Amino acid sequence: MAANDPALPLLSVRNLSVDFRTDEGRITAVDDVSFDIMPGEVLGLVGESGSGKSVTAKALMRLNPGNTIYAPESRIVLRDEGREIDVLALRRARDLMVVRGGRVSMIFQEPMASFAPAITIGRQMEEQLLLHTGLTRRQARAHSIDMLARVGISDPAKRIDQYAFEFSGGMRQRAMIAMALSTRPRLLIADEPTTALDVTIQAQVLDLMRGLVAEYGMAILFITHDLGVIAQMADRVAVMYLGRIAEAGSVRQVIRTPAHPYTIGLLNALPKVDDPDAALTPIPGDIPSPLDRPSGCVFHTRCPQAMPGLCDRRVPLLAEHAAGHAAACFALDPAEAPA
Repeated sequence: MAANDPALPLLSVRNLSVDFRTDEGRITAVDDVSFDIMPGEVLGLVGESGSGKSVTAKALMRLNPGNTIYAPESRIVLRDEGREIDVLALRRARDLMVVRGGRVSMIFQEPMASFAPAITIGRQMEEQLLLHTGLTRRQARAHSIDMLARVGISDPAKRIDQYAFEFSGGMRQRAMIAMALSTRPRLLIADEPTTALDVTIQAQVLDLMRGLVAEYGMAILFITHDLGVIAQMADRVAVMYLGRIAEAGSVRQVIRTPAHPYTIGLLNALPKVDDPDAALTPIPGDIPSPLDRPSGCVFHTRCPQAMPGLCDRRVPLLAEHAAGHAAACFALDPAEAPA
């Protein structure tokens, strides 16, 4: 089959492991992660801070810092216009443009750190369009104004000539979303894209993203800790904990019939709509430091179902226990339990 066959994943990640060299030693941030994103699909990536979501996302664009080590068996393949691009094999800056604002764009968590403070918002939007499209500067400016308007920025023809420090936090986030969407990427990586927005603008931005998915067949990797947003936005969801995928499946499967104790804990920690006075049930303990990574199942130190002698010694594999629904937990397979 051709590499651009719609039946094939737009992006395939296999056995992705990411370590960092630090003064304290080598730290594992992502451990043996695999997933696919189909054309036009929204995949949600959920987990606490420190679970490896952003490191995974930045690996797709090769944006992790210079002390990054990718395991030899790690593979990231982007399929585009009849070819397969081995992302981890790209070396030259010119070749990397395809995954850095070309066919792949990213909305970062912190917009203030992503805009150059001494260059207007409009000039930055125009420059990326000149790099990645065939638009003239006049066309790029007109397109940028239109995108600012579409994400809810008032008087965009004036705002386009302002600097990032003249925008509020929410406006900077909206401008970054407009900039990421302006090249009409095949894959949009959205890293907590609505965190700084009020609920009205958040709804507007989510509607815009859904519309672009429908209009252009764009796929989205949507990273968040908010399961409510995932329920609105995603088709499938992968739940990460300390660098590993704990559970993956359709949004309906994972939210209605969670299988992994970590996913169950995340859902139990949410406020109950039908009982607003009910006490929240947090997951006990804290996510361990990557410098002190637990042996065996990385969740066993906080897991109410942990089996001593098994969960603290062996790493559970992500295995399908229902059609399209997989989890990495020994409790789901009684045959794995110690005698």
